[in-house]
Amino acid sequence: MTELNLPIHTERLVLRRFEGADLDAYHAYHSLPETARFLPGEAKSYTKSMESVGKYANFVFEKEGDWICLAIEAADAPGQLLGEVVLKWLPGCGQAEIGWSLAPEARGKGVGTEAAEALLKLGFEELGYHRMDAKLDALNTASAALCERLGMRLESRQVDKWHYKDQWATEVVYAILDDEWKSRQPVKGLTD
Repeated sequence: MTELNLPIHTERLVLRRFEGADLDAYHAYHSLPETARFLPGEAKSYTKSMESVGKYANFVFEKEGDWICLAIEAADAPGQLLGEVVLKWLPGCGQAEIGWSLAPEARGKGVGTEAAEALLKLGFEELGYHRMDAKLDALNTASAALCERLGMRLESRQVDKWHYKDQWATEVVYAILDDEWKSRQPVKGLTD
């Protein structure tokens, strides 16, 4: 169940392992407070960005608890890092979580939707997952809208579940099942 056929190609994107050459572009958007706003940690230092890119370049995806972080690259501009998508193999039979983070220049152009849709396809059609979810801060309305475009349903709203960045945050969970994935219409012509 863990064989990954990388890179993944979509209409406009390539999802691939991170490489050392991605470091400066990765740091450029992960050092921004606006990128870190809905992520657990603060804006990254260059050293933290180095650690992340190294870890993402060398992931192992063999068992529950493992996760991958794939670079999102523009298909027509090799080497142009637009962001990343994450797939976590959760404990339980056929469960996974997805997430994403985008560079400012990639936001509002459908990049996140296209990349996340490719990750759902990987999870359901190649890895055989039964259920995939996304956990968000309720204030992250852009990511919530992205989940809805993907056909994910709002499953829960847990008030003050997380405490990060010196404040309480409400978690919302969106999810989709494999049979819902198979019966939905692919996202076309939408922007995030």
